[in-house]
Parts: sequence; structure tokens; C-alpha cells
Amino acid sequence: MKVAVFSTKAYDRKFLSAANSPTQHELVFFEPRLNRDTAILAAGFPAVCVFVHDQVDAPTLEFLASRGTRLVVLRCAGFNNVDLQAAADLGITVVRVPAYSPYGVAEHAVGLILSLNRKIHRAYNRVREGNFSLDGLLGFNLHERTVGIIGTGKIGLILGQIMKGFGCELLAYDVYRNPELEALGGKYVELPELFANSDIISLHCPLTLETHHLINAEAIEQIKSGVMLINTSRGALIDTQAVIEGLKSGKIGYLGVDVYEQESELFFEDLSGEIIQDDIFQRLTTFPNVLITGHQAFFTAEALHNIAETTFANIADVEKGHPCTNEIRAQFSA
Repeated sequence: MKVAVFSTKAYDRKFLSAANSPTQHELVFFEPRLNRDTAILAAGFPAVCVFVHDQVDAPTLEFLASRGTRLVVLRCAGFNNVDLQAAADLGITVVRVPAYSPYGVAEHAVGLILSLNRKIHRAYNRVREGNFSLDGLLGFNLHERTVGIIGTGKIGLILGQIMKGFGCELLAYDVYRNPELEALGGKYVELPELFANSDIISLHCPLTLETHHLINAEAIEQIKSGVMLINTSRGALIDTQAVIEGLKSGKIGYLGVDVYEQESELFFEDLSGEIIQDDIFQRLTTFPNVLITGHQAFFTAEALHNIAETTFANIADVEKGHPCTNEIRAQFSA
């Protein structure tokens, strides 16, 4: 099958090309993101392969369908950037990679926790400048601290396993209980109880209408003062402006994020020589107790291999007319 691959970096081309060797699909790599303006690049391609910030809305899908595209292949788990109803109306199949880096994401969350707690990022810069003072670097023991995990699927469970190894108590919230987390000693509670009793809160849930701005001004009023808030899931789970107010008041003591609700204009690009126009993001970077990484939690060799393998397995299922377990339809929530 001829596949137009958008939003590609060197690492995408490397792993996708390697995984394609046995099947020999015709891959054409494009660096630009897919949107209505760039969709012309995919004219005549039966399939397009896209990533998290490609704009697969109704106008884009209509153009793609008019030029012969019948398959949208997401090489990521989230799909809120795809108009699934429009895809269904146009007869376009949409598939995704639902889980590819649970250990990588959970381990990155722990890295943020450790770095924020022990101020490793600040200590690193001090030592490079010959400053060996410990003032301002005081941390706390993770042992016997309470970690609240919101979303206890594969990633949330692995985070619970790791934090249990530190000797932490686990509180959890999810629509569906995970018996493996309960076997670790995790206790499922409602959000107000989790907010009030957690020293660390880590978000691992999907972005839905119900979870959009889950951490908002009302939630921040309920949290334990000085809490550490971690988000390696979806940027819009957090109301960034409300979190900034929480940081200014001291209600939020630490913030570690790998995602940002307006990240599509920032992440995955080198903007070091430009003036960033997002004032809210720039305000976040001024806090000494905030650590931001650029959507890299998934970024491990194992994850890129898994993404590539699953991507081509999905294409094969659709091409052969087999049921694809990774197909997504309009009733799903991203």
C-alpha cells in the first residue's frame, strides 16, 4: 500500500523503514504536519499515517477522501485530533496504536518526581557553575508518602508498582478499578479524598469531555497544600491558568509536566532561535518549582519499535479485510 507519512523526524523514518522491510509498503515521508493546506501532498495515497498534532478534521478528511484516501493510520494512542464522525461519514477507516510505551511513560513520570523533589535540574546547573551550596535544594523522603494516581490503566498501574517500591501509600481514582493495583495495596477513593490526602498526584487518564480541565480551580482548592502535580498524559487535563494561580499561592508546591494544552504550536520543533508567543507557557517556565519536558515520556527505543510494528500490523489487517482490534469509531473518547 502507498502510505503518506506526515510529521516525520529522522527517528520516525528510521524505525518505520525498519519495520516496513518485510512488507515493503511504499512509504513517502513528509516533514510538515497534515492539515487542510498540506493534504494535497497525500493526493492519490490510499493511506495517511499521522501523529498527535496532525490536524485530521472534517475539511482535511473531505479533501483526502476526494483524492482517494480510505485509511488514516495514527502512530499514537490519542485521537482527539481526528473527527471520527466525519471519517465514518466519508467511509474512512481510522486505526491507532493504543499502548506502546507504558513503562517509558511511567518511568518518565518517576523521573519528574525525583528531579522536582531533589531539585536535580537546579543542582546540575549550580555544579556546572562551581556553586556547591545546598541552600534551596531540600527535598523529602518518598518513603511513606501518599501518591494519588488518576487513571489506573497500564501506565497508572506501572507507576503504582514503582512508587510502591519506594514505600509509598497508593490512592487511586478511575471509572474502572484495576484489581492488580488493589493487589498492590492501592485504595480506590473519590477525587475529593484523593486530592485532600495525596502528597503527589500523577495523571494517567485519557482526555474526554469529562476529564477536560480535571485539575481546575475547584480541584486545586481541594488539594493538599504543597502537593506535587505530575502530568505525562494529556495537556488539557490541566487548566494551565488555574495551575499558575495555584503555584503563585503555594497551594501547588511542585509541577512536572511532559504535556501542555497548547503544545501543538511548540513541541517537537526547535524554537530556540525564535520568540515564543505563548505567554502562559512562558509564565510557567519562570517558576523554580516547575519542570517541563517536551512530550518525550513515550520516547524510548522500545516505544518507537512498538509503534512501527503495530502501525504496519494495523495496515495489514485493513488491507486484507481482517477485523482490526485497533480500529476506532465515532463512539470512542480520545
